[in-house]
This record gives sequence, C-alpha cells and structure tokens, in this order.
Amino acid sequence: MLNRNPESLIPFIKKLERYLSVKDKRKASVTTSDVAWQIDHSLKVINLVSETLLKSNPEDYKSNFNTWRLVLFTIGYFPRGKVKAPKYVRPPEIITIEDLNEQILLAYQNIERLKLADKHAHFKHFIFGLLDKKRTVRFLQLHTNHHLKIIRDILK
Repeated sequence: MLNRNPESLIPFIKKLERYLSVKDKRKASVTTSDVAWQIDHSLKVINLVSETLLKSNPEDYKSNFNTWRLVLFTIGYFPRGKVKAPKYVRPPEIITIEDLNEQILLAYQNIERLKLADKHAHFKHFIFGLLDKKRTVRFLQLHTNHHLKIIRDILK
C-alpha cells in the first residue's frame, strides 16, 4: 500500500469490478446503501479526483501541513460514518451495470493519464487540504479500500 504510483490503483479497480455481480446486495446492519452504491461512489471519486488533478496547474501547488492527513494517511485507515460524501460524488437513485462499466473504463483511462501528470499536479480535498500527485494516489488507495471493506462487510 506504500506504492504511490498511479498504476498501484489498478488492483483496487479490479476488486471493485469483481463485486459487480453482487451489486444489489445490502445489509442494514452495515449500511443503508447497497454494493452498487459503494462501487459507484468509489469510481466517481477516482474519476473526479483524477480529472481535477489533471486540470490543475502544477505551478500553483504549495505543500501544506495537515494533522488529519498525517494521522489517517500514516495509519492507512478512514473511520466509518464520520464524513458524508459530497453531492457531486454521490451515486444516483438507480445505478445501472452499464454506467458502472463505463466508469470502470474511465478509471483505467484516468490512471494511464495520471502516470504522465506532473508531480505537483494537485487536488484540494475538503478535509486533507492540497494533495500533490503522490498524496492524491494515497488518498484514492485509502478511500477505495475503505469502501471495499464496507462491501466485504455487506457480503459477510
């Protein structure tokens, strides 16, 4: 998990893909959402964050200290139920397999594009602040893993 190269995200997307066949499963004791919601949300975050980073101006990047980022990125864990997903990364009411497959394809394409991004290309997270390319990859690893754990708990 310490590999912060964009291609390190590929296994996470492959894991999300493996859960497409059980997209309608849910477990109220774990979450109010189903597996499809977890997959869709994770893919929306990967794609929107990647696109934002790719559009950024590397010259505008300034490193900043952030306590929450230091703690959570170091322990490699996001606690559950502490933050609500922003509207723009919330899934629609009806999540189709076609839409999920399109987002998966886009995620793979974005990873390829991220490989070429400047190391100071950046994304601003509402809690963790300004994240350069390597920190953004780490965020995407932790965020996707967080939702993969929720999926596994739904399926237990």
